[in-house]
Amino acid sequence: MNTSSSFSQAADERMTPLERRATLGLGSVYSLRMLGMFMVLPVITTYGMALQGASETLIGLAIGIYGLMQAVFQIPFGLWSDKIGRKPLIVIGLILFALGSVLAAVSHSIWGVILGRALQGSGAIAAAVMALLSDLTREQNRTKAMAFIGVSFGITFAVAMGLGPVITHAFGLNGLFWLIALLSLVGIAITLFLVPNSSQHVLNRESGMVSGGFRLVLTNPQLLKLNVCIFCMHVLLMATFVALPIELQASGLPVSKHWLVYSITMLAGFIAIIPLIIYAEKAHRMRRVLIGSVGVLLLAECVLWQASARLWFLVAGVQLFFIAFNLVEALLPSLVSKESPAGYKGTAMGVYSTSQFLGVAAGGIISGWLAEHLAVSAVFLAGAFLCVLWGVVCVSMREPPYLANVRLALPNEWVDAEDLQRQLLQQAGVCQALVAADEGGVYLKIDKQLTTRQQLEAFLAAYSNKSD
Repeated sequence: MNTSSSFSQAADERMTPLERRATLGLGSVYSLRMLGMFMVLPVITTYGMALQGASETLIGLAIGIYGLMQAVFQIPFGLWSDKIGRKPLIVIGLILFALGSVLAAVSHSIWGVILGRALQGSGAIAAAVMALLSDLTREQNRTKAMAFIGVSFGITFAVAMGLGPVITHAFGLNGLFWLIALLSLVGIAITLFLVPNSSQHVLNRESGMVSGGFRLVLTNPQLLKLNVCIFCMHVLLMATFVALPIELQASGLPVSKHWLVYSITMLAGFIAIIPLIIYAEKAHRMRRVLIGSVGVLLLAECVLWQASARLWFLVAGVQLFFIAFNLVEALLPSLVSKESPAGYKGTAMGVYSTSQFLGVAAGGIISGWLAEHLAVSAVFLAGAFLCVLWGVVCVSMREPPYLANVRLALPNEWVDAEDLQRQLLQQAGVCQALVAADEGGVYLKIDKQLTTRQQLEAFLAAYSNKSD
C-alpha cells in the first residue's frame, strides 16, 4: 500500500482554511436569515391580534405573503447571481429583509406588518448562498459544506420555535422585529468581512439553477409529485401556526409558556426520526416511510381537530405533527436528489423550493380565512382532508432509484461532448450522463455498487489522453 499517496488523498479531502471560513460564514448568514423568519411563526397569531385592524384572515395573510414573495423571487435571484455577483445579491437580499423587519417593527397596524413581511420575503438569497458556497469550495468538499448548512437549518428551526415566544413575551412583537432587523445587519457584516471573495463563478448544476432545464424538471412526473409533497407539508405547517396558538391559549396555557410545547415536541421529534431515516435509506424503503409519515400527519390533524382546547390532546397532536414533519423534511430533499436528471439537481431543487414557499403562502392565507369565517377547528379538519389527498399522491409514487450524484471535472475542455456522453453510458454502473463541455463538467448518476468515482476519473483521464 502506498501510504504517501493515501495521506496525500486524505489531505486533499480536508477542508482548507478558506473553505472552512466560507462554510462557517455562509452557514451563519443562512441560519441568521432562517432564525429571523421562523421566530415570527409561533407568535404572530396571538400577539398580532393586538395590532390595529387585525383579524385571523389578515394574520394568515401576514404569514403567507412572506412565502408568496419568496416563491416569486427564489428562481430569479438564483439566476441573477450569475450576472451581478453572489455577494452583492446576498447583501441586497439581506438589506430587503432588514428593511421589511424595520417596517414591521414600527407599524402599529396589521397592514404595516403585512407590507413588512412582503418586503422581507422579497430578499430570496438561498440560491445565491448555495451558488457562492459552490464557488468557494472544491468538488470533494462541497457535499460536506452543504450538509453543514442543511444541519444548521434544522437546528435553527428548533431554536426559533423556543426563542420566538420568549423574546416576544419580554419585548413585544415590535421588539422581535427589531431583533430580526439586527440579525440581518449581522448577516450583512458576516457576508462582507468574514465570507471570502470568489475569484470565479462556478456553474455547478448540482447546486445551481440552469435556465434551460426548467422544462425537463417541470415535466418529470416523479419530481412533480415531490413538489406536491413539499407544498402540502408547508400548507400544513403554516396552518398549524395560525390555529395552534389560539387553541393553546384557549386551553389555559399562558402565551408566555407556549415555547415549552414547541421546544419539547420539536426535540422529541428530532430524536424519534433518526432510526426511521436510517431505515428508509439503508433498507430502500423511502416511499413506504413517506406514506407512513403522511398517515401520522393525518392522525395528528384529527387529534388536533378533536382536541377542543384540551391541553394534553393538543400536546399529543403537536408531538405527532412534529415527528412526521421532521421526517418528511428530511426525506424529501433526498428523494428530489435521487429523482432529478443528471446535471439538473440544482434546477430541480429550485423548483422544489418555489413549491415549498407557495405552500407557505397558501397555508397562511387559507387557514387564516377558515379560522375567521368558520372556526379554528376547521383549520385542522381541512388539514386532515389535505392529508388524504396527499396520501393518494404518495401511493401513486414509485420507489426512487438508489443512485449517487457525481460531478467530475473535464480533463480536456475540447472533448466531443456527444461521444464522451455515449461512452460514459457504456461504463458499468453509469445510469445517466450529461457532459457540459462549456462548464468543464461531467454529471453522472451511478450505482455505487457497480462503479466508483475513482474508476470514472480513471476513465476520463484515459479518454482525455486518447483525445489528445
